[in-house]
Amino acid sequence: MDLKRGAVEAYLQRLAGEDAELVGMRTLGETIPTTEDVKGFGYGSPVLLEYSAGGVARSAVLSTMRVQEGFGHDHFSDRAQVLLWQHSAFGGLPKHARSMDVGYFDDGGRLTSCGNAREFFILMEKIDGREYFFDLERVKEEGVMDLDMRRAEALSTYLAEIHGVKKDSPALYRRKIRETIGHGECIMGILDDYPADPDFLEPGELSAIEKKCIDWRWRLRDKTDRLCQTHGDFHPWNVMFRSGTEYSVLDRSRGEWGEAADDVTAMTTNYIFYSVQKSLRLEGGLQALFELFFENYLDKTGDEELLSVIAPFFAFRMVVVASPTWYPLLTGDVRRALFNFLENVLDAEEFDYKRVNRYLEPSRI
Repeated sequence: MDLKRGAVEAYLQRLAGEDAELVGMRTLGETIPTTEDVKGFGYGSPVLLEYSAGGVARSAVLSTMRVQEGFGHDHFSDRAQVLLWQHSAFGGLPKHARSMDVGYFDDGGRLTSCGNAREFFILMEKIDGREYFFDLERVKEEGVMDLDMRRAEALSTYLAEIHGVKKDSPALYRRKIRETIGHGECIMGILDDYPADPDFLEPGELSAIEKKCIDWRWRLRDKTDRLCQTHGDFHPWNVMFRSGTEYSVLDRSRGEWGEAADDVTAMTTNYIFYSVQKSLRLEGGLQALFELFFENYLDKTGDEELLSVIAPFFAFRMVVVASPTWYPLLTGDVRRALFNFLENVLDAEEFDYKRVNRYLEPSRI
C-alpha cells in the first residue's frame, strides 16, 4: 500500500494531540526526509516519522509485516497476532525499544489505534435452529428416520461443494497438516490436557500415537494439490437445522483453506461416537448415516484419495471426543474403543468406511 501523509498526520493527532504535525517521513536507510506519500509501504521497510507535538520535536518508527505465504504468516490474523504481541511485550524487557502503539490500516488507508485493547470480540447474526447433535442423540436411542438420511446427505453434499474450490498454495497445505498434529487446538494440544497416565490407556501409548501422527505428516506433506476451501470445525454443534434439510453452519475455524479430510472426519467421527456410547460398536441408524455420508461424498467428489490421507484427521477428532476434560462422563470402555479406532486407522494404509467395527477392536490391523 501507499502510506499517505494526510492519513499519518491524522493518526498522530489522535495519538499525540490535535497540535501534532508531521514534519517528514522516510524509509529507514534513506537520508532525505519528505512530506510526500511513501510508495509501496508494508513490504518490510520501516518508515521513520518525524513530527512535533506539544511544541516538542519527536520521532517514531512505523512498521508492518510483509504479506507472505509460509512461516506461519499466511493470514491477516497471523500478522495481527505478531504485532499485538510485540506491542504488549517490548516494554517488559530491559533495554528493549518501547512500543508506542499498535493499530491497523482500513480499506481507505487510514491508521487506527488498538493499542489499549485487552481482549477482542466478534458480533455475529443470530441463527435460528437446533444443533444437529440433538438429532444424533435421538437416532442413538430411537433409530433413524428418512429425514435423518436426507440431512446426512445434505451435509455431505455441502462439503463436496465447498471442497470443490481449490487453491494453489503448497505452504498453506503443509501448514494445515503440521497444525493438525502440533497446534494447541489439535492433536498435541488436546493430548497435553490428558492426565499423565489415563487408566484406559497403556503406559507410553499417547507418545506412540504422537509419533505415528508425525510419520503421517511426512506422508501427506507433498499432497499439496489437495488444498481446498474448508469449514475447519464441521461438527454437529456447529450445524443448526431448521425445518427439513434447511440449515446454517457456525464457527468456521483455523483458516479458510485446508484438507477435505478435516471436515469429513469432524462430522463422521460423531456417528461413531454416539453409537459407541450405546454398544461399543457402530451399528443401526448411526451406521447407516455414517456410510451414507461417505458414499454420497465420494460419489459427488470422486475423491478416493481421501481414504488414504484421512488417518491423522480421524486421530485428531477421536482424541477430542475421548478427552476426559471435554467429555468427563464417558466410561473407560468407551474411551478405549475410541482409541482402538484411532490407532488402528493410523496403522492402516487406507481407511475402509464399511468396516469400522474392525477398527474398534483391540487387535491391531
